Amino acid sequence: MNEHAKFDSPHFRRVMGHLPTGVSIVTGHDDNGPSGLAVGSFMSISLEPPLIAISPGLTSTSWPVIEATGHFCVNVLSEHQAELARRFAVSGGDKFAELEWRHGPSGSPILGGVIAWIDCKVSSQQVAGDHWLVLGEVIELDLEAEHEPLIFHRGAFDRFRPSESPA
Repeated sequence: MNEHAKFDSPHFRRVMGHLPTGVSIVTGHDDNGPSGLAVGSFMSISLEPPLIAISPGLTSTSWPVIEATGHFCVNVLSEHQAELARRFAVSGGDKFAELEWRHGPSGSPILGGVIAWIDCKVSSQQVAGDHWLVLGEVIELDLEAEHEPLIFHRGAFDRFRPSESPA
């Protein structure tokens, strides 16, 4: 019997949705201009060497453009940037129209109003189910603003609510 035959994808999504995830936008820039996509799968991997991981979908049309440059920038969104996340979560259109941004060290866009940015060189990439698992070697990073992060929780954007007192 196939052990995956009874797997319920909507149930998997519902259960995993109870774990809040940070929302980031991955950007790149080539001769045709800036590209970007929203990701909810971003994490720190290693301090020595400094590595992070992102996981864009295999069907993303933006990721192949960014990956071909060999560099990308992770823009960590603030609680006030849900509309920006929605803009970059859809395919097509000019996501950068009337948007404030500047070139990072690798040339990848750093978006205005983000909490932090992490500029990276693509270190490795492999298929992981219906997504890519991409390791990025951190070139440079910095903090931009003192806001709470935008999170995605139970199928909706939300904001982080820090505890008033340590547990």
